[in-house]
Amino acid sequence: MNSIKLVGIALLVAGVLGLVYGGFSYTKDTTVVKLGPIKVTAKEKQTVNVPLWAGIVAIVAGGLLLTLGGRKS
Repeated sequence: MNSIKLVGIALLVAGVLGLVYGGFSYTKDTTVVKLGPIKVTAKEKQTVNVPLWAGIVAIVAGGLLLTLGGRKS
């Protein structure tokens, strides 16, 4: 399996996951106050939304790479 087909599969999977879940979230540590050696941090939950068009584009691009990636000119 060549690298173009692997990228195509990865794009297909990422596109489907983007359509199913619609986004993902992660936790980020932020420094609230820093006074000399004392440092106060807080955890912030960040959410990233994946647009519908991005999921569809990833699926189409992955499908094209899988179908056309194996052909030799």
